[in-house]
Amino acid sequence: MFENLYAAIDNYCERTGPEFWSEPVNALTNLAFVAAGLWGVYAVRKNRAGAFAEVLAWWVVAIGVGSFLFHTFANTLTMWADILPIAGFTLAYTLFCLRRFLHFSWAKSLAIFVVFYAVAAFLTANVPEWLRVASNGTTGYLPPFLALAFFGICVIRAGNPAGWYNLAAVGVFVVSVTFRALDPVVCEAMPLGTHFLWHSFNGLMLGVVLAAVARHGAPVAGRA
Repeated sequence: MFENLYAAIDNYCERTGPEFWSEPVNALTNLAFVAAGLWGVYAVRKNRAGAFAEVLAWWVVAIGVGSFLFHTFANTLTMWADILPIAGFTLAYTLFCLRRFLHFSWAKSLAIFVVFYAVAAFLTANVPEWLRVASNGTTGYLPPFLALAFFGICVIRAGNPAGWYNLAAVGVFVVSVTFRALDPVVCEAMPLGTHFLWHSFNGLMLGVVLAAVARHGAPVAGRA
């Protein structure tokens, strides 16, 4: 059982073997997440956006660290170090949108949160298999995509400009998802692959999200 945690994984064009430094570009482009997160910490503190906002910024740094581990050690254990920070950030940012941008109560926020992710999980689970394969498994990122788009529109309708940042992040996400899906397709012509561009554009996307957090996410008095 535990042996399987250390089984080597080879999912990307750039990887040439099970060794630590077999995906150098994929590994190093995780600096995009670290840079976005550290900038976010600075911006959050400068704008006094509060502890919740700063946690999100450090979370982006953790995404970069987890992804770096996966693209260096590349096994089942480090795969979870890659997946869990991304999933956790998605859920936490959704609550941030509901609380800080829409100013809903905790009870209303949690109710909407549960219903939204139940629907998103259902839609993701029922994506056609051909589309999942054709997209290189990128359909698994449907929930964060839907969250950015849906809550972005909700925040705009509520009159908060933070929603425009969410929609800008959706646009960048479309570009990054395209490069993730193309990675196995271009292997023969481009052995480096395109996964490193997934990292690069996602770092930009999370920087846009953190800009919304820092500039428009300060807690309202009495409603942290």
